[in-house]
Amino acid sequence: MVDRTESNTSPPATAGLRSMPAAVIALGFVALCMDTSSEIIHSLLPAFLVTILGANGLSIGIIEGVAEATTSVSRIFSGAISDWLGKRKLLVLIGYGLAAVTKPLFPLATGVGTVFVARFVDRIGKGIRGAPRDALIADVTPLALRGTAFGLRQSMDTVGAFLGPLLAMLIMFGSGNDFRFAFWMAVIPAALAVLLIVYGVREPAGPRQTERHAFPMRRTEVARLGREYWWLVGIASVLTLARFSEAFLLLAGLQEGMAIALIPTILVVMNIMYAISAYPFGRLADCMSRRILLVMGITLLIVADVVLATSGTVWQVTLGAAVWGVHMGATQGLLSAIIADIVPADLRGTAFGFYSLVTGTALLAASVVAGLLWTAVGSTATFAAGAVFAVVAIIGVGLQQAVIKQ
Repeated sequence: MVDRTESNTSPPATAGLRSMPAAVIALGFVALCMDTSSEIIHSLLPAFLVTILGANGLSIGIIEGVAEATTSVSRIFSGAISDWLGKRKLLVLIGYGLAAVTKPLFPLATGVGTVFVARFVDRIGKGIRGAPRDALIADVTPLALRGTAFGLRQSMDTVGAFLGPLLAMLIMFGSGNDFRFAFWMAVIPAALAVLLIVYGVREPAGPRQTERHAFPMRRTEVARLGREYWWLVGIASVLTLARFSEAFLLLAGLQEGMAIALIPTILVVMNIMYAISAYPFGRLADCMSRRILLVMGITLLIVADVVLATSGTVWQVTLGAAVWGVHMGATQGLLSAIIADIVPADLRGTAFGFYSLVTGTALLAASVVAGLLWTAVGSTATFAAGAVFAVVAIIGVGLQQAVIKQ
């Protein structure tokens, strides 16, 4: 794992936003706009499906399950394709463009089938854009600013995660609970995101590689990612097992007697803390050992799990969610920056794709295990298990250096 005590010349990490490439800032605003659009829809979609379209819980489960599985699978292919083509922006544009064109389908939907198609295509778009976008950020950002760049992008993305639900509540209040009007309003930031990519994002001048790799990726090419990369993916997967779906934070609030109308506040608090902490932690990642910072971030998750496992009040659940958000801010951009540093530049898209696929699968497994523990034993066991997995992840970080040097 890259240690930030290593020397690098320019620009210095203290330069911050002043030296940040324009493409990184543009991609940050793209993420903010698209996430705002998506969250306006997603925060209202379950209620829309049930009350307007007459869907049941099984239908909603199938729609969401297929959508998230599609995202995980498509990420690996888009990352490899971006390496093969030597171009990132086209795939980023296609990914965000697909998400944008699905937005009008939601207000036009007269049945569950239309919503299923819209969610399916939207998640394909999310899968296509993720790995090439992160690889493009790494391509245009100097080594000394990569932690800051990924922290900034993650912070702006997360602003949309809490801005979207807040706007949805305001629009519904102002329109007399008109779902379709709220969905039409979500089209505006999605269209703006696409325009920002077209006019605000530029790839590095000149070719990034001298020859094109075979596609699909050969085993010899995948092996070039290196032992350090696969070890990091393993650590991140264990960490994902410790950080199951945030839906369990909502269940914890409900269990402690929080009013149903106020339960979304838990996610708003978590995402606010995530957003305001991601950029400062990104700056910090450019000034100190990333391995130490990762351990600090995982420790925050252990603290959050302990608070949640012992909670007896709504305020304690809210505190646990807030610490959970700070943990996300400390670790998510940091892990992306580390990946960008330790893999060959011409395989960054593939590296981010494999990372997303493996951790996405781990998240699905983590949520299933968390649900089983919650049902069979209770909430305390669920959050206690998360803390145990987090400790295992810290042990993995400690062992990594010794294993890599062998």
